[in-house]
Amino acid sequence: MRALIDDGELPAGALLPPDRTLAEALAVGRTTVVAAYDLLRSEGRIVRRQGSGTRVAGTPVASEEPPADPIFLGSLETRDDGVLLAICAAPGEPPPELAEAYTRIIPELTAISGDIGYYPYGHLALRTAIAARYTQYGVPTVADQVLVTNGGQQALSLLSHALVSPGDQVLSEAPTFPGALEVFREQGAVLRGLPVGLDGFESAVRVRRPALAYVIPTYHNPTGAVLPRLDRQRLARAAAAADVPLIEDEVPADLGFPGQDRPTPLAAYGSSVISIGSLSKSIWGGLRIGWIRAAAPFITRLARLRAVHDLGGNVPAQLAAAHLVPLLDGLNVGATLQSRHAHLTALLAEHLPTWHYPTLTGGQVLWIRLPTGDGNSFAQTALRHGIAVLPGAGLDLTGQSPHYIRLHFHTPETTLTESVTRLTAAWHAYKPPTTAPIPTRPAIAI
Repeated sequence: MRALIDDGELPAGALLPPDRTLAEALAVGRTTVVAAYDLLRSEGRIVRRQGSGTRVAGTPVASEEPPADPIFLGSLETRDDGVLLAICAAPGEPPPELAEAYTRIIPELTAISGDIGYYPYGHLALRTAIAARYTQYGVPTVADQVLVTNGGQQALSLLSHALVSPGDQVLSEAPTFPGALEVFREQGAVLRGLPVGLDGFESAVRVRRPALAYVIPTYHNPTGAVLPRLDRQRLARAAAAADVPLIEDEVPADLGFPGQDRPTPLAAYGSSVISIGSLSKSIWGGLRIGWIRAAAPFITRLARLRAVHDLGGNVPAQLAAAHLVPLLDGLNVGATLQSRHAHLTALLAEHLPTWHYPTLTGGQVLWIRLPTGDGNSFAQTALRHGIAVLPGAGLDLTGQSPHYIRLHFHTPETTLTESVTRLTAAWHAYKPPTTAPIPTRPAIAI
């Protein structure tokens, strides 16, 4: 019971069984239960009151259902209220190559005959192109090992449905991509946080026996960290030895700055690794193309599950993506991001020199530690000054990041300049709260 309380599985205010009921259920003497309850009460973990029973100590928390978040919902569509959105880290405009790809597929579309257009696995042309890219980067892959999805978020959702049952434990980095946390919570998982890179994975597996683990090894969201090669080998082999599915999120992996070699995926080092990817950060979020790479039998299982949800994805988009995937290395996405990163950090150094963030070699977001106050309250001040930022508390399930905010640089330099102007005004007007911040769990942000 101590472990259940400390892990949060018995939340504050939860009513515990009466002495006699628990003794009968456990087939022990009532005095044993009374002694255990007395010990827990002396440790401050429970309270016992005549007439109200035995309860877990602490103030009951609000419902776990995430609140409606108008900032998040608004960040997915164009706004006309003048607020700059530094929440959704995705390209604000599709590259010209996207329109060219659609032009190129017109003959392919007009040639289709006797094809109803449902592809639960994804179109073979795109699966073949994705498989070739994995092979190019050291992970021999065939089309049967690839499932195309409607973006990386659907990939996570399918995997969660396939691998997680309510009450299962899931290991994740803290902080991490909040969209993944929401997917696992929706499935009823009990989330356990480890440091970035899943440091301590082996011991956590022995204690927790998780249903799966989730990691972003390349240009980690939000810290930008890159897991070293030896650590990749250790983690992948440990997952295989423990028979724990390890989800490797490679969505940011194509965002390396010029001169950076693309690290070998974790899937090259262990059979338990399941890789997911997407074109939402390297091409455009509106394309809605993602994928899962795994063993062929598991891909078949996922395809059956996917068919129940939506039968298949948009065929023209998949045909266009099949032309784009081989071009990814030549699109200079990393060069554009490096230029914008340099512009943003130069402005922050000039106008907000007390803000701290790690040095990056790729990616699209800054993980900024505020010198005072907390991210939740500052985000409210920032919004009043016309800019929406993502507080760090919603990205860290261990509660260790209340003083952080996440800021992306996937927008043109003129927009970044205006963003820093508004952030500077907000920071000068910001009055940190005098009481401890109230923990919140914002809805997902991309």
